[in-house]
Amino acid sequence: MLPLIYAVPNEDNVIKKVGGKPEIKKHLEDMGFVTGAVINVVSTVNGSLIVNIKNTKVALDKELAEKIMI
Repeated sequence: MLPLIYAVPNEDNVIKKVGGKPEIKKHLEDMGFVTGAVINVVSTVNGSLIVNIKNTKVALDKELAEKIMI
């Protein structure tokens, strides 16, 4: 398992775990970042990521991306 920040761009990955404090974990899960979901890193800019999850593009800062394990 690796944090999402280490994902290869344009490669599909499956979320294996979402960590963090309960309120952060709930926030991520509400946006679709749940175990088993397919996620694809579209691009990285200054440590932040733009990802495609459930046919929606979402921007994540490095801190949040580190809590998503693939």
